[in-house]
Amino acid sequence: LWWRSVGSTHTAHSTEHMLDIVARETGRDPLEMRLAMLGKYPRHAAALKLAAEAAGWGKPLPAGRFMGLAVHESFKSFVAQVAEIETKPDGGFKVVRVVCAVDCGLAVNPDVVKAQIEGGIGFGLGAALKSAITLKKGAVEQANFDTYDVLRMSEMPRVEVLIVPSDQPPTGVGEPGVPPITPAVANALLAASGVRTVALPMTRQTYRKA
Repeated sequence: LWWRSVGSTHTAHSTEHMLDIVARETGRDPLEMRLAMLGKYPRHAAALKLAAEAAGWGKPLPAGRFMGLAVHESFKSFVAQVAEIETKPDGGFKVVRVVCAVDCGLAVNPDVVKAQIEGGIGFGLGAALKSAITLKKGAVEQANFDTYDVLRMSEMPRVEVLIVPSDQPPTGVGEPGVPPITPAVANALLAASGVRTVALPMTRQTYRKA
């Protein structure tokens, strides 16, 4: 719930992952389906198109590689992300690349925009893939970083941040990088295995193909 980006964390995941589930069930391309729904939302669509094009959406991928995408508006900024994963024979996977397009109005300091978005992606990936707080007999089991696992630098994917040119007033970048990353990864896993992600963190037990 109350992570960096507050309510947008779980709302983005539930909405964007559900859209991919619908696309899969109806035999539609997730990008094309979203763009068909975004006719009245040009800033969402522009960010999504930019991220997808830069990521090479729709082009053949190496064996074991899969992509998922998501787009979300928070703090008056529009962020689209494409996550590329590499699956492993043991049922594990690694997020190897994230391409992100952000429309935050006029980018006063592009380097800060990119840094904040990169940090948001890292934060979101940590929660999506590693970190968990569990309860036993009403008490939290994790006490420190020996039991509360976090994303390691070696697990951070290559991140590309593209800024959508805009003359609109500047908007937020400190938190909007977080919401799209968990559904983007979940959607890549859906493409890889057909399994829906309904719980975090995303371990091999939660997505392993039946």
